[in-house]
Amino acid sequence: MKDKPLILITNDDGVNAKGIKELAECLRELGDLVVFAPDGPRSGMSSALTSLIPITYTLVKEEPGLSIYSCTGTPVDCVKLAVNDIVDRKPDLLVSGINHGGNMAICVHYSGTMGAAIEGCILGIPSIGISLTDYAADADFDECCRLGRKLARRVLKEGLPKGTYLNLNVPSIPHVKDIKVCRQAAGHFINEYMRSENASGDPVYWLTGSFDEAKPIHPENDTLALNDGYASLVPCRIDVTDYDFMQKLQSMIKE
Repeated sequence: MKDKPLILITNDDGVNAKGIKELAECLRELGDLVVFAPDGPRSGMSSALTSLIPITYTLVKEEPGLSIYSCTGTPVDCVKLAVNDIVDRKPDLLVSGINHGGNMAICVHYSGTMGAAIEGCILGIPSIGISLTDYAADADFDECCRLGRKLARRVLKEGLPKGTYLNLNVPSIPHVKDIKVCRQAAGHFINEYMRSENASGDPVYWLTGSFDEAKPIHPENDTLALNDGYASLVPCRIDVTDYDFMQKLQSMIKE
């Protein structure tokens, strides 16, 4: 298997989700694949780890060029365990997705899909998170697969800078114009919880809400690109240091 690139695939929707199955199918021509994904949905896990209980994995399928594993942990657990216990060398590429639902703007911080891509980047693996702006279980992933394969091929050939990972979001339309390199839209979610009651009449809260984009809206942000029919591609960094503020902060703490 070592004569081909090794591609590690994971997600946060679970090993049986349509998105990860179609992703694996569309990437098979690019290398040998190891799919190592949660045994069920883990949306919103970000970079969560399982530390209080043990995790396990099961080999689901194995054939030439493709191995599929189901894991009881989070998306980040899957990346860590696959690299530590499954693969015999560092993967040449990690692809997380295809997520059922967009991960543009501030969602990059909440997403288990992107948490897995971040972990791959931390481990020195060129990493991509791919999401489709459609939550349906039977969503059409054709355009997402086309563009994801195109991007994966380029990253396998060119690599990525150390500490940089990619966030690709694809609009749910029949024909996407192209991939547009963007910046992350600024903003936050509002009206985030819906209140209801359980059978005992006690209040319970369901996560909901809508994204409130910060003004002024930058013309090169990812949400605008998606609304205009493009797939948005945002290069993200592991290092979150505010270098511009360091000198001023040093002066502040000396006063």
